[in-house]
Amino acid sequence: MTTRRVFMMQSVVGASALASGVAMAATPVAETDANAKALGYSSDATKSKHAKYKAPAACGNCALFQGKAGAASGGCPLFAGKEVSAKGWCSAYAKKA
Repeated sequence: MTTRRVFMMQSVVGASALASGVAMAATPVAETDANAKALGYSSDATKSKHAKYKAPAACGNCALFQGKAGAASGGCPLFAGKEVSAKGWCSAYAKKA
């Protein structure tokens, strides 16, 4: 089940990517990136010290993750033009239904 919040984030980012005609690049998100810091992103969820983190949450099983099942990394609408690690995590995590 996709929540309204997740749907809205995906819609806005997806529409802007289509409108600009920019393809998603395979640049990994750096934990030092301002947006990554704001969301508490960690490329290895098991090393996350964020209060909201609860195992086994990870980008690979998040509703926002746009990579293929089993992929090591994939796109995320919260980090436009960059890829997150499937083993990563951020505070916007929404469990995939």
